[in-house]
Amino acid sequence: MRRYLAVGLDCYLCLVTSGLLVRPYAHSAAVPQVVGLLIGPVLVLSFLNQVMLTAVVGAGVGKLIMGIRVVSLPDVGRPGPVRLVRRWLYGLCWLPLQPWYGVRARLAGDGPGPRTACAEGAAYSDPAGLRQVRRTDLVAHRRAVAGRTG
Repeated sequence: MRRYLAVGLDCYLCLVTSGLLVRPYAHSAAVPQVVGLLIGPVLVLSFLNQVMLTAVVGAGVGKLIMGIRVVSLPDVGRPGPVRLVRRWLYGLCWLPLQPWYGVRARLAGDGPGPRTACAEGAAYSDPAGLRQVRRTDLVAHRRAVAGRTG
């Protein structure tokens, strides 16, 4: 649930900020032009949040608020920029299709959506080899590893 709230916060903050940036130009433009004006700032802000901020502090704004960090596997370290860009591009394709997958699964009678068919742990991994973990769990893991080596 935390992950979905973090994604929702990221989307909301990105759209609100983009809307505020485009607002001075929106009153004189038609609806298709306003949508076109929004696409650029949304993509830039999304990239800054999901790639740049995650590379620097380990999470985007929504994940920081929800106490989640993004780590690379298997070393549980900070992910590199190539993996973060791959994850961001995957998210741009994956997130908009989720309503379609949910509707399609309900119509087929497969249950609430694609998440129910995932094996244990598979729902939390992504193609870039990154994982989202709670900050408290990450701190506990690092203490345990430091205790074993020290």
